[in-house]
Amino acid sequence: MKTSDILLHLSAAFGASAASIGGLQIHERASSWKVGQTVQTSSGPVSGHAATNSKNNSGVSEYLGIPFAQPPVGDLRFAAPVKYAGNSSINGTSFGPSCPVRKSNSSSIPSADVLEAANLTVAGLAMNTIFSDLTPNYSEDCLYVNVWTKPQTGDTKKAVLVWIYGGGFSSGSTSYEGYNGASIVEQEDVVVVSLNYRLSILGFPGNPTSTNNLALLDQRLAIEWVRDNIENFGGDKSRITLFGQSAGGASVDYYSYAWNSDPIAAGFIPESGTVFSWGLPNAKSVSAVAWFNVTTKLGCGNASSDAASVLSCMRSKDYASILSAIPSATGTTAILGFFGPTVDDTVVFSNYTDRTPAKVPVLVGSNNYESGYFRTQFALAGITYPDVFWDIFNLQEFTCPTGLRANASVSSGNPTWRYRYFGVFPNTAISSEAGAYHSAELPILFDTAPTIPANTPEEVSIGQYMRGAWAAFAKDPAEGLTKYGWPSYNASGDTLIRLAYDNVTGTNAVNPSLYDANCKYVNVSNTDPNAYTGLATAIPTATATNIPTASGTNAPAASTSKSAGSRVSCSFAMAIGFVAMWLL
Repeated sequence: MKTSDILLHLSAAFGASAASIGGLQIHERASSWKVGQTVQTSSGPVSGHAATNSKNNSGVSEYLGIPFAQPPVGDLRFAAPVKYAGNSSINGTSFGPSCPVRKSNSSSIPSADVLEAANLTVAGLAMNTIFSDLTPNYSEDCLYVNVWTKPQTGDTKKAVLVWIYGGGFSSGSTSYEGYNGASIVEQEDVVVVSLNYRLSILGFPGNPTSTNNLALLDQRLAIEWVRDNIENFGGDKSRITLFGQSAGGASVDYYSYAWNSDPIAAGFIPESGTVFSWGLPNAKSVSAVAWFNVTTKLGCGNASSDAASVLSCMRSKDYASILSAIPSATGTTAILGFFGPTVDDTVVFSNYTDRTPAKVPVLVGSNNYESGYFRTQFALAGITYPDVFWDIFNLQEFTCPTGLRANASVSSGNPTWRYRYFGVFPNTAISSEAGAYHSAELPILFDTAPTIPANTPEEVSIGQYMRGAWAAFAKDPAEGLTKYGWPSYNASGDTLIRLAYDNVTGTNAVNPSLYDANCKYVNVSNTDPNAYTGLATAIPTATATNIPTASGTNAPAASTSKSAGSRVSCSFAMAIGFVAMWLL
């Protein structure tokens, strides 16, 4: 078991509510629709089957592995995706391959002492079995969508939720058991779609002479496929909502700015990730360094070589060799070597504070202690930081970017809602210190938590409430949450919704300043890693004396030539690099 694998991204499966018109229940109609019946699409006729993850046997149809782009191989590797068009029958009963990821250099199991020090729980281990590829099937031919639907339940076209997984832009797949869309369809009477996109260097090559941000272009093409085909699955193409978490949340947000004049989507739900998160996007020069590090290692040339020859050589290599050539992510090297969104001034921009997102409603949020996931991963690697360090990290990377994005949405005149998730439950707690960690809301929202121990009554209630809220937004992005009892967000009123606060169900609204007060010390819109400098000493509770550098045999060493305050900032920036390796 890899230490970086002990809790990958969590999942998909959604909430419950019966549609009604004029107060009259829409009953299942006696029609010719059969579960899994063949559906005509631009990719060809697709046959499905009864959803294998359907809990209540209510007739959810599942259509898996539908190609939306031509396989990105040969001359299409490191190129923009090309629409798939076909007329051959598609057997939609199994997922398509996952997009390739870089394999970890370590497959060792942490020692008992390390596991004990990390306070890892049985639930933490169980999460890994649900939210990862236990039997991965990797291929560059990986650009597929999946659809869950129940159109036989009524005549009204249904709202559509399109899920974009996270994984730090370097891992993730729609085939994770936790991303199964059957429950959301079953409970909330919507259509759910999930999509694959290219990862790491294959999705964000950094080549300065060719198209970049290919993964984001993959996502756009998949959403165009949804627009063109979803009505045949019972969906409403005018009510498409994109939602994603971590890198998936950031993807949703990058999309909202890149295609602001033609968003296709009617609403956006970025969870624990925005355009202001993680010091991204990368500058062109940073991504170019990463690209040429790999091309040089593979013998394909460097920045001084003929660009066409370098690209041709890279296309001739097998993908495993390319991914293996990526340097191990340690310290600040992880920041320079991280393949992710890169400024191209077409899809990704350098300064989002000066740009306007799409004119559509937004629900944005983060978890109370996102740091809990990362401190657990660090501990498993033998690296520890004190509590106050993680408090700053939580502020810098999640709380403040979320607030900034919510404010940007309000300033653009878009209906906006903001949440903060607090739930902690026995079957999802990854450690005794993790709290409401990064991704903790997903098994509750999607009803995919490990079954041992069983969900608590409070957990069930909160999950139903959250699924109802997400579905209310998708069904009516402009007013659905207002009707659900949520106040529209503004930074000066009691408008921040605390979900699962004290594990209690309901609308708990507080002033966002309760959590945002220290954001005045944080520059989250700066893409320069040095923007972290001074943060630790600026916040009154975070001084150089109470934030020592990391301890542990694998901890990065701080330069002794700098002042104590600089060592703190350096340590923080180094940690950002380590986290990039595990980023969800």
